Amino acid sequence: MRLLGCVTGRFQPVHDQHLELFELVAGECEHLVVAVTNPDSGARREEPTSAHRHTPEANPFSYFERVRLLTVTLESAGLGGRMTIVPFDLTRPEVWTQYVPRHAHQYVRAFSAWERDKAGRLAAAGYEVTVIEGDPATKRHAADVRALLASGEGWEKLVPAATVPVLRALADSR
Repeated sequence: MRLLGCVTGRFQPVHDQHLELFELVAGECEHLVVAVTNPDSGARREEPTSAHRHTPEANPFSYFERVRLLTVTLESAGLGGRMTIVPFDLTRPEVWTQYVPRHAHQYVRAFSAWERDKAGRLAAAGYEVTVIEGDPATKRHAADVRALLASGEGWEKLVPAATVPVLRALADSR
């Protein structure tokens, strides 16, 4: 069993496939680091392999709100005592080890060129990386969750149950 495993992502919002990945990594590692990318608006950059990840529409939840969602998700999955949530600005690799130690094993589920690019960046920075191939036909898109959340219908089945009250409260406050 590895000591430290890390999953990076925007989690805009956290959904059921994120939870699947957290549980998989937690099964292989003693401690899980969830590294939240695009932690603030200054960390957003246009990427050739991901046309949307920098846009305001694709980043409606603040870092604070995403930490709330991730915390309830991980605690409800029994991982509360085995996880740490950190900001992780992909545009500043020079500070990555201040948030995620280099001995952390990075796990990236790859559905597209963007995830493969991210895995390559992490490996180039000296992290050991496991790429878990994902079937693009089964990928859960957070954009779909956001659209359903905005319409008020059908989003609950796409997210971990523990996030439903938090997402409702966030939606109601906007």
